[in-house]
Amino acid sequence: MPAMVMSNAGPGGAKKFEGRITIYVVICGIIAATGGLMFGYDIGISGGVTSMDDFLEEFFPVVYERKHKTKEDNYCKFDNQNLQLFTSSLYLAALVASFIASKVCTKHGRRLTMQAASIFFLVGVILNAAAVNIAMLIIGRILLGIGVGFANQAVPLFLSEIAPVHIRGALNILFQLDVTIGIFVANIVNYLVSNIHPWGWRLALGLAGVPATMLCLGSMVIAETPTSLIEREMLMEGLAMLKKIRGTDNVDAEYEEILHACEMARQLKQPCKNLMKRSRRPQLVIAIVMQVFQQFTGINAIMFYAPVLFQTIGFKNDASLLSAVITGIVNVLSTVVSVVLVDKVGRRFLLLEACGQMLITQVAIGGILLVNLKATNELGHGVAVWVVVLVCLFVSCFAWSWGPLGG
Repeated sequence: MPAMVMSNAGPGGAKKFEGRITIYVVICGIIAATGGLMFGYDIGISGGVTSMDDFLEEFFPVVYERKHKTKEDNYCKFDNQNLQLFTSSLYLAALVASFIASKVCTKHGRRLTMQAASIFFLVGVILNAAAVNIAMLIIGRILLGIGVGFANQAVPLFLSEIAPVHIRGALNILFQLDVTIGIFVANIVNYLVSNIHPWGWRLALGLAGVPATMLCLGSMVIAETPTSLIEREMLMEGLAMLKKIRGTDNVDAEYEEILHACEMARQLKQPCKNLMKRSRRPQLVIAIVMQVFQQFTGINAIMFYAPVLFQTIGFKNDASLLSAVITGIVNVLSTVVSVVLVDKVGRRFLLLEACGQMLITQVAIGGILLVNLKATNELGHGVAVWVVVLVCLFVSCFAWSWGPLGG
């Protein structure tokens, strides 16, 4: 498993190491965080194309017919196993790939893992954009998922290892910020290509190759992290890289801490067994529960199916995609709030505040739909707008809390 380097807290707070924010660190951070663009773009674009008639008619004709039947149950229009497989195959592949990526990260480094992520993703993009049947779509989605799994494992680790201690929280959020930017860009693309018939959906899926190409080329330029080099016993190279990213030769204290963490990691012959010890349970439970609750907030369903949701409640195709663009803007701006505030007010405050706000907005949305949205009707325009507002409030509090801080 990758070595985790933590700053020991003392009476005065976290241990401080000498160093400054160098241009090289900024460039490396921006390049690496394009892995978040890949994931975010796919979340936004996949939900958009599943609301496009040309795409549905090509691959999911049963869903297309249901969608245009006025008497079809609103809650059953998109009930289709192939469509669900198209949606879920990426996430299942990403889940499995993340376990493999962890080993690759440790053995071959963060940089190579990011390169592999971009290549898997690019092949998946080609298959999806050129798809002529369901099989090509699903295989492409699986490859996209492998790319996402590798990127989501390597990029946050890379960012945390190159970041100076005093901005580590903010730089770590750069990955989540790029996820939100990717979703926003995808929503704009969906809106612009929705009226390009019959191949607009191919263009939308194909443009996912842009962030993947950026990560692929960028990962050839950036260097490996000091922790990864030291972890693989390239001690002199690790020391030289640490001096480069910190902009100073006085890095002995940080170097010794990284060296100690790597030695400790190597001594753990059975890390999983060690995690199960009674003394480790509080940290283990917190780590697992935070990840579970992050997903249980329902954000993926909202961001992925936003265009479909807005169509179901009564917006036409263009209006539903435009509403998704609005939620994308809110998502990006709210993540910036987290970047600014995380090291000032702390994670706990942001997480607790968001819990209350998300609970209120979700209950309100559920109540409105329960009362007003029946099997075959549409919401009135005014009520539908309120649903969009509440969705934006929900997205905003997730974006400055559980999104970037739950990992």
